[in-house]
Amino acid sequence: MSIGTKKTGDEGEEIAAKLLIEKGFEILERNYRYKKGEIDIVARDPATNCIVFVEVKSRKNLEYGEPEYGITKNKMSQIRRMASAYQFDKDLSELECRFDVVTVLFRGKEKPLVNHYINAFM
Repeated sequence: MSIGTKKTGDEGEEIAAKLLIEKGFEILERNYRYKKGEIDIVARDPATNCIVFVEVKSRKNLEYGEPEYGITKNKMSQIRRMASAYQFDKDLSELECRFDVVTVLFRGKEKPLVNHYINAFM
């Protein structure tokens, strides 16, 4: 991963975290790592009291398509495994959970285009 790609990802995650906080979410953890995987953001949705595992996809341009296209079947499978590890690690297996996606498309000097997909996959 290049320095530019990491910077874009970090900026996207910061925007996503701020968006979730504005929506009333409680951020429980950022960049939770377990073995070879990572969950970008773990939060609690106060409306449903469920644990939300959030994958953030950021892009600087559309050269490789919309950021949503970065959520592949393999990525979803990895996030599910990481979520199970997190629930086991934190003894939260009895709580309901869901998987959200936040996409951030940087557009030069314009404000980034941000989308929050609630319950994006199972």
